[in-house]
Amino acid sequence: MATIILNIWAVHRNADVWPDPHKFMPERFMVDGNNISADFSSKDCKLIPFGGGRRICLGLPLAYRTVHLILASLLHHFDWTLPEEARQNGIDMTEKFGIVISMATPLKAIAKKRMLNA
Repeated sequence: MATIILNIWAVHRNADVWPDPHKFMPERFMVDGNNISADFSSKDCKLIPFGGGRRICLGLPLAYRTVHLILASLLHHFDWTLPEEARQNGIDMTEKFGIVISMATPLKAIAKKRMLNA
């Protein structure tokens, strides 16, 4: 028996596979520029951070269908701003290495309730 740990960070930054791997381009996960591939069980591995095969995340199909609705609701009901320090100095995008990659300085945003016209 062996344990295999994949370096997903390196896979997603492989210039042989991804054009401009260090650039934020969510459209790279779209098929034909219009439709997002929803085949979670394929060997294509575009959504590998959610696992694969028998050990795939059970909540992935639900998240795939609802996360955009939750995000749209948050964007619609709140006005979002950065803290003063982030506005002056910019967002620190350096990474902290561990079992998973996270931001060295966590991103913070200030949500202010938007007054909707009734």
